[in-house]
Amino acid sequence: MKDLWVRLGIAFDEPVRDPLWRNIMVPREFSGVVESPEFMKLSRILQLGPTQIVYPGATHTRRAHSLGVFELAKRSLAALASRSDLETVDAVGGRSFLVAALCHDLGHFPYAHSLKELPLRDHESLTADVVRGPLRTAVLGAGADPETVAAIVDQELPAPPAAGPSLGLYRSLLSGVLDPDKLDYLNRDAWACGVPYGLQDVDFTLQHLGLDETGRPGISERGIMAVEAVLFSKYQMYRAVYWHKSVRAATAMIKKAVVMALESGNLAPDDLYGLDDQGFYALMAARKGRDGLGLIKAVFDGSVMKPRLEIAFDPNDPAHRRAADLGSRPSLEAEIARLGGVSEVVVDVPEPISFESDLPIIGSGAGFSASSTVFRPEVVDSFARSLRVMRVFSDAEGRVAESAGELLGRR
Repeated sequence: MKDLWVRLGIAFDEPVRDPLWRNIMVPREFSGVVESPEFMKLSRILQLGPTQIVYPGATHTRRAHSLGVFELAKRSLAALASRSDLETVDAVGGRSFLVAALCHDLGHFPYAHSLKELPLRDHESLTADVVRGPLRTAVLGAGADPETVAAIVDQELPAPPAAGPSLGLYRSLLSGVLDPDKLDYLNRDAWACGVPYGLQDVDFTLQHLGLDETGRPGISERGIMAVEAVLFSKYQMYRAVYWHKSVRAATAMIKKAVVMALESGNLAPDDLYGLDDQGFYALMAARKGRDGLGLIKAVFDGSVMKPRLEIAFDPNDPAHRRAADLGSRPSLEAEIARLGGVSEVVVDVPEPISFESDLPIIGSGAGFSASSTVFRPEVVDSFARSLRVMRVFSDAEGRVAESAGELLGRR
């Protein structure tokens, strides 16, 4: 580990106390990034958004998470260097990778994933704008290349000249089956929520991390159980925490309010970029039309609608596809509300979710899915299918369950 950082000329000399990883040592020259207004804004965005309605401890922020991702990115690169030749990793590239890990969420929206599926730019693209724009001087001061940092985070960008041959390695490390983002959020979210499901043995995982014959990050055969742990933990965390029915209610209420405001023209997509949680609420409250403000305020106050109907989502069912389409969903909600005799209904269809398992098993010539594991592709696919539960929410019960059941084909 020491040899890699000495070769790259990186010294970790500034401690940041963290409840999960204890002392996170950050290079002194990274202070311009860590202390920037853009990075500090992440302390005003809750990592799990409205989840704290259900789990009161879930008040940790994207700033804490970002520092954790930096720490695990540092450990991952060091683990690879201890058993693989990383001669193509140079000082600028290594620093750019660490800055990318630190900054990967700078463009993230408030309220967790409540704004996902809306016609907005990806947060990775917004992050790339920040590191190449207002944070450019601080990134250069850290000894990193802003264009390379942007290309590591936003993989849709072309490779910049300064990135060198290791860009693919940096991208695979930051976004993959055992990436530092996932290893931090599973552990951090489980710790904050007081549940055991997301806890990972990070030391064991990194001990078995390596590169396959093509230079792609992979895991040894003894480390297969680390991949299994991540897959099952992610499933359990979605089921118990991320997609808890009350969290889904809050998410759907926020999404409906924003869709209403966008469709009415009282809100433009650009208005939603660069906000923290309080800024989002202030924006929605100050709009001329104030469309959906009651829904936003209810979530802000912790008063979410109750589920009246739950159905396993079937992508082959036309009625279910109508519910999943944000363009046709408002008319469906209005119809259910009219037939059910209530003032407002919110329909929620969770977005498709993937359980990444495409990881090489070093020395076997095969991938994880072909290894001796119970997590065959069909099993992993079943995780995603079982989690997609379509729900209909409302404040008053009325005849919502019966009406929604008729329109959505409950059998």
